[in-house]
Amino acid sequence: MKTLFLQAPSFDGFDGGAGSRYQAKREIKSFWYPTWLAQPAALIPDSRVLDAPADELTVDQTLQIAENYELVILHTSTPSFPTDAKFVELLKARKPNIVIGMVGAKVAVDAQGSLMASTAIDFVAREEFDYTCKEIAEGRPFADVTGISYRQAGGTIQHNAPREMIEDMDGLPFVAPVYKRDLNIKNYFIGYLNYPYVSIYTGRGCRSRCTFCLWPQTVGGHRYRTRSPESVIEEVKWIKENMPEVKEIMFDDDTFTDFKPRVEEIARGLGKLGVTWSCNAKANVPYSTLKIMKENGLRLLLVGYESGDDQILLNIKKGLRTDIARRFSDDCRKLGIMVHGTFILGLPGETRETIEKTIAFAKEINPHTIQVSLAAPYPGTTLYNQAVENNWIAPNKVINLVNDKGVQLATISYPHLSKEEIYHGVEKFYRRFYFRPSKIWEIVREMLGSWSMMKRRLREGVEFFRFLHAHEA
Repeated sequence: MKTLFLQAPSFDGFDGGAGSRYQAKREIKSFWYPTWLAQPAALIPDSRVLDAPADELTVDQTLQIAENYELVILHTSTPSFPTDAKFVELLKARKPNIVIGMVGAKVAVDAQGSLMASTAIDFVAREEFDYTCKEIAEGRPFADVTGISYRQAGGTIQHNAPREMIEDMDGLPFVAPVYKRDLNIKNYFIGYLNYPYVSIYTGRGCRSRCTFCLWPQTVGGHRYRTRSPESVIEEVKWIKENMPEVKEIMFDDDTFTDFKPRVEEIARGLGKLGVTWSCNAKANVPYSTLKIMKENGLRLLLVGYESGDDQILLNIKKGLRTDIARRFSDDCRKLGIMVHGTFILGLPGETRETIEKTIAFAKEINPHTIQVSLAAPYPGTTLYNQAVENNWIAPNKVINLVNDKGVQLATISYPHLSKEEIYHGVEKFYRRFYFRPSKIWEIVREMLGSWSMMKRRLREGVEFFRFLHAHEA
């Protein structure tokens, strides 16, 4: 079937792609690549990936494109599902015989509820869906496709047997050629990465057990299944030769640094190619590995610190202590590795005192840039189950993780700490971290280094102040 993989139109500036840790509108307009749509698209000849939010397409413009296809597969999320369901209903009304499926964590954990929510959805894919999409596009009957739930002719819901995890990660084709074919890479912008950038995965799954993290608990699993270093290097080589405008490669694996010998081998290969790169990292990478990475083109690490309180880190099963994170941060500073640190407010154990402690911790370790998110109890996670069991979220009510403009909301409330206090802790955190003379001078010095950085930071600054003003309101 002629197949379209679609990120449907949503809120203005809303990043709902599978690469997003939180599907929401950012403080600064940002878009991650829809890698988890590009991967199955690479398996299906003549398919297309369409990222409507990044392309700033309207609903009508997207409908006009989508109705030219026989099979449309949408990535959806808990925050975007209501608008995604409305979109597929409009599409089905235009072309009743079109086959529509949905993929993503939302439908993986609530296949029955998702299908019941709209008769326009023909099937949803659970678990990893790359080969599932390929089999459906090839015309295989739904009854013969593992890993899906679907609507039968009479309207009843059928749940097929689960699909096994993909073990041969090298067997999956590269996603970069799909990016080049279908996407405008100038639309993909992340404030802390060199522009334009490309992000890819070198494996799936995460061995960590963080209670709040969506992907390992819903789709990817807790086994880190990796591509060979040779495969990774070959794709980066392809990007360098075919997308010469790319200034940075981002490896978006949950914890790219888990297998030290593998990371070091990949780093040395990247060093020979002479590319600039960044990756996600846990704040426990030893100095020796960091040194090899830095010497071979590493520019920045994206690090989930989450909290400055050790009890909270224990509560969320982070597998990390603040003293280890401090040492790691010192090592990065000594080696000249930039760090983008991410923090979460409202996790189990949060108090007014721990919020203050985390802000002080962030100022002490002083990442170059930070992102402050709100604890989001996504269905399918341990955090969600805890929130329901302890009445931290209102029972039997729809959880709105974003507001009507796509901005993340605080949904968890504690007897000693309201969700309003947690919500407004975000702007307090940002102001206390960034509005320091030393940090302001650090950013100004960076801006003075190049005219392009000057323009970029000024634009981001305007967006950031608008965000703070709106957030406070």
